[in-house]
Amino acid sequence: MSKKSNTRCSFCGRSDRDVNLLLTGLDACICDECLRQGMLVLNEHQGSATVQNAAVAETPLPKPMDIKAHLDQYVIGQDEAKRTLAVAVYNHYKRLRQKVEDDGVELEKSNIIMVGSTGTGKTLLARTIAKMLDVPFTIVDATVFTEAGYVGEDVESILSRLLQAADYNVAAAERGIVFIDEIDKVARKGDNPSITRDVSGEGVQQALLKLLEGSSVNVPPKGGRKHPDQDYVKLDTSNILFICGGAFDGIERKIAQRLNTHVVGYNSVQNVKRIDQKDMMKYIQPQDLKSFGLIPELIGRLPVLTHLDPLDRKALRSILTEPKNSLIRQQKKLFKMDGIELSFEEDALDYIVDKAMEFKLGARGLRSIVEDVMQEAQFDAPSSDKTKLVITKEYIMDRLARSERLAS
Repeated sequence: MSKKSNTRCSFCGRSDRDVNLLLTGLDACICDECLRQGMLVLNEHQGSATVQNAAVAETPLPKPMDIKAHLDQYVIGQDEAKRTLAVAVYNHYKRLRQKVEDDGVELEKSNIIMVGSTGTGKTLLARTIAKMLDVPFTIVDATVFTEAGYVGEDVESILSRLLQAADYNVAAAERGIVFIDEIDKVARKGDNPSITRDVSGEGVQQALLKLLEGSSVNVPPKGGRKHPDQDYVKLDTSNILFICGGAFDGIERKIAQRLNTHVVGYNSVQNVKRIDQKDMMKYIQPQDLKSFGLIPELIGRLPVLTHLDPLDRKALRSILTEPKNSLIRQQKKLFKMDGIELSFEEDALDYIVDKAMEFKLGARGLRSIVEDVMQEAQFDAPSSDKTKLVITKEYIMDRLARSERLAS
């Protein structure tokens, strides 16, 4: 190589007289400007994981009591589920911060499964925790998944959505939280292994195993089957926390059979007295999930099992007004943006709760009633000169009666 080439940057071609520093190698040179640009590219494409780990290590991790106290502000009741979630999430993020040691102890991931009837707050609990920890979070519906090669979505699309939620930051996505809703809908049709293809049941459960346990997966950033020519992104699921939720409608019968509540005899009578027949879900065990149709391999990868209590009248009344994001506060904020002060009489709120108890839809029943009742006021009030609006029991009864007449 000539002397001239040795005194010029091999990347930009500038001489040593045009730069502050020129580093000379065996057969090439590089200037300080090209070094600086290379460092920026390296940090963007390869150093993001190191930066992310350092940021996570510096951020103080909230203790289980702090996590539960935060959940109490948004979710009414469900103390046992909150405690279980708080401990599981705390242990999971402690696991991410563990230092590599030679003691042979490796902390394993503890994925969570929540069982509870519709409208009890499963999704809200997961979303609130993710928002508190400021990590990428996505909700997916298990009913859309099928076994690979069949019409529907592959389970890898779960990670595609998490990657999108993380703005395609792989390091951030690998520390995120995934909530798989309606996990009970992929239960196999019978307790025995299927002799035919169960592509949206047992087949999906088998496909989920590698994701839940932790493996390196090639993820299509834009989704799988519609863009077959796209470049894949490799994502390690070892540090992704999976929270599964489902109503498991009818599992109470499986629990009752296990508890022998229908056996005739003196001992069975004593057992019935001790068992709360109105809330059988509190006695749920992993074997009940197996009887319902989840395969043992999947249950083993969801070691943390918790249940959500059915919502009674007192809980529904609290949900209506107490949480920071309660339905009534949302309605008041909507009207406040139009310069209208909205208020509800106490007997009006009680009547909404009574109707929600009739519908048996949990907190979702409350929302459907409030939206139905407030629809006419939301249409008329912005165009009127009113500055105050009071919702009475009579007004709610009239609105609901009108809706029933239109539906009949």
